[in-house]
Amino acid sequence: MTVSCRAGFLRCAKINADGGSLRTLSLMLTLSSLAAPAAAWAQSSESDPGHVAPPPAAQPMPPMSMQEMDRVMDMHDDPLLAMFKLDQFERAHADDAYSTSWEAEAWIGHDFDKLWVRTEGERESGVTDARIEAFWDHAFATFWDWQLGVRHDFGSGSGPPRPLSAIHGLRGTWAHAHRDWAAFGVQGLAPYWFEIEATAYVGEQGRTALRVRAEYELLLTQRLILQPELEANLYGKSDSARGISDGLSDFDFGLRLRYEIRREFAPYVGVVWTRRFGDSDFMPGHAGSDTQFVAGLRVWF
Repeated sequence: MTVSCRAGFLRCAKINADGGSLRTLSLMLTLSSLAAPAAAWAQSSESDPGHVAPPPAAQPMPPMSMQEMDRVMDMHDDPLLAMFKLDQFERAHADDAYSTSWEAEAWIGHDFDKLWVRTEGERESGVTDARIEAFWDHAFATFWDWQLGVRHDFGSGSGPPRPLSAIHGLRGTWAHAHRDWAAFGVQGLAPYWFEIEATAYVGEQGRTALRVRAEYELLLTQRLILQPELEANLYGKSDSARGISDGLSDFDFGLRLRYEIRREFAPYVGVVWTRRFGDSDFMPGHAGSDTQFVAGLRVWF
């Protein structure tokens, strides 16, 4: 019994000794695997000279203000921009009569403040009737601007004054009568992408007027675009020299289909329906309605 116990004790002691040797060997291998990267890093650190400064600039820049730096490095985030758009240049036909009309605008300025110029008119049978407007345009909200400026109505041609069939709110006006107005309005992009213009006018001899316009662009394809347009002109008092009645003087609805050969160049065809209001005895030939078929060109740059 004593012999067997002694033999078991020796066998257990040998196993424990062998297990300790294995643990010691495993620990030594782990320490060596950790020490190898550290030694490599230490060796690379000794050979790395550290951060090297870049060479000096070939053309060093002198000290300058922020405005000068914007100009030299073209870093200005509010540059001077400009645009011209001939929105409508068209030939119209109605009741065996032909007319040529235009509508254009141009602006120059920065993101918040611009000089904005608009003109529109018509020439028919040698008589021209038109208007031009100039505004200071200021952005007061996202997609919305208010405008403050002046408007001048003018005409030219020979013969007595007579009603014209002009489009864009000039229908029923008469040649040779010039009018000047102070103007204030807003323009912008309403929800669902409706473009809105609303302008109020105050003229000589207590004349007042209001012009409201809305348009929308319906993309049938990426190049084929259908553009409906509404315009109404209201006046505070009648003006027989220009064939204008008080209240709602005229109302237009146009529908134009254009094809954009390029975004900046697009021919179009369309139809324009006009309704004029007024006293037929006071201004013969003014009241009534007509339909015009138009073909034209739209250009911008």
